[in-house]
Amino acid sequence: MFKVDLGGGAELRPLEPWQADEFFAHMERARATVDPWIPWASGSADLPSARRTLQRYADKRAADTGGIWGIWLDGVLVGGTMFVAFDAGSGVAEAGCWLEPAGTGRGLITRATGVIIDWAFTERGLHRVEWHCRPDNVASSNVARRLGMTLEGTLRSNYPWKGVRHDTEIWAVLAPDWKPPAWTSPN
Repeated sequence: MFKVDLGGGAELRPLEPWQADEFFAHMERARATVDPWIPWASGSADLPSARRTLQRYADKRAADTGGIWGIWLDGVLVGGTMFVAFDAGSGVAEAGCWLEPAGTGRGLITRATGVIIDWAFTERGLHRVEWHCRPDNVASSNVARRLGMTLEGTLRSNYPWKGVRHDTEIWAVLAPDWKPPAWTSPN
């Protein structure tokens, strides 16, 4: 199994179905801050559904259509990053992330997501990586900016959550514009 040192006692590793107990415990800590932004958060409400979430991403990874990686800080799962969608044929992927309060303020999401974006461009030859977030998710928009993404537009009222429709910002970075920041490799 691989792991990437993110610095400061943090590492990025694959997040797999056999880790469902740890993932569910993490989701219980993270739910209040993650649920409004990540569709599968409320769908991971118990151990079987948490396992199904991880299995869905394992299936995506096996089919080369997505993937999920956890961020561990001092040995505790505190968040992660993912390819919600990954289409090698078209050269386009959508990246996403989540983080519980214990991991905030350390740059973990930016570093971890930078690692997977860099991999998508340099190893897999993708051309475009997108980032979708609600306009009121300022932390997520800030990550997109730090990753060198450009805000390309806003989809109006396309994301329903708890009976209310929300807008979605679409950010993106293209392979020719990608400059892997120094923090993608903490050494």
